[in-house]
Amino acid sequence: MPVLDFNDPFSTEVKPRILLMGLRRSGKSSIQKVVFHKMSPNETLFLESTNKICREDVSNSSFVNFQIWDFPGQIDFFDPTFDYEMIFRGTGALIFVIDSQDDYMEALARLHLTVTRAYKVNPDINFEIFIHKVDGLSDDHKIETQRDIHQRANDDLADAGLEKIHLSFYLTSIYDHSIFEAFSKVVQKLIPQLPTLENLLNIFISNSGIEKAFLFDVVSKIYIATDSTPVDMQTYELCCDMIDVVIDISCIYGLKDDGTGTPYDKESMAIIKLNNTTVLYLKEVTKFLALVCFVREESFERKGLIDYNFHCFRKAIQEVFEVRMKVVRSRKHQSHVRKNKRPTPNGTPRMPL
Repeated sequence: MPVLDFNDPFSTEVKPRILLMGLRRSGKSSIQKVVFHKMSPNETLFLESTNKICREDVSNSSFVNFQIWDFPGQIDFFDPTFDYEMIFRGTGALIFVIDSQDDYMEALARLHLTVTRAYKVNPDINFEIFIHKVDGLSDDHKIETQRDIHQRANDDLADAGLEKIHLSFYLTSIYDHSIFEAFSKVVQKLIPQLPTLENLLNIFISNSGIEKAFLFDVVSKIYIATDSTPVDMQTYELCCDMIDVVIDISCIYGLKDDGTGTPYDKESMAIIKLNNTTVLYLKEVTKFLALVCFVREESFERKGLIDYNFHCFRKAIQEVFEVRMKVVRSRKHQSHVRKNKRPTPNGTPRMPL
């Protein structure tokens, strides 16, 4: 994983930047490994503490394109040797991880310092607070811990006259799906096309008799959009489990005899019938995106209608993706032009390439 380069303005223009911050041993690197590298939660026990600032590009799919910058807890990034204005200026979201099983007073003090500095540089940053390692707490203790952290963090901001700063709080653990759902909500805020995707999903389910639909990034199991009906955690967990089953079976049986081909392609599709008269239906949208639907058995009898509507939905998603790619290419071109207009060290203009 490369050490970050602060002087890379083009990267932030195309890919939103997500900062992972928090005290030492709060679980930042474990979160990244579990969500984006499919590491088993138990294996994270053997991870060494991060001792340098690292950057990783996450570009698995049509819409999930961003950079994660992992900050070691022991580094004071407000040290004069760091240009923290450069760090925060190109940031889309700042995730601050708090260990719920530890004394979090020091973490709250660092959170307040980080948020106030970041907000002054970039008021558009989304501040996301992961109250982490809650798997070791009882349900009542989880709620009480979240209430206490929420109250203290917002009181600190109010005392500083910064009530307008909005903090979002999530209870997370790498030992269940809560960390994937939390990251889904963080990433969704960075997707400009989210309202369009939600609208397309609403149209699709209302015309197909579908109960609930998710648009998933297959690699990370982050859902980048869903329809406007509320998300039930159990429903989300079933979707994640279905993706795991489909990918695992496809890797075994989906390749050709000589081992060539891709296990997940445009022919990928799965139907799982649950024992409560509900059908789980998965269809490939792009090579990195899948649509997972919850359908009643009686509605699934009209599978032809669902498949036709899905075809229209996939075509619309591809059009949204094409518009996005045009925007990305335009930004790249503008960045290239600006770079060539900058004078060389001896003061002469750069020759166009």
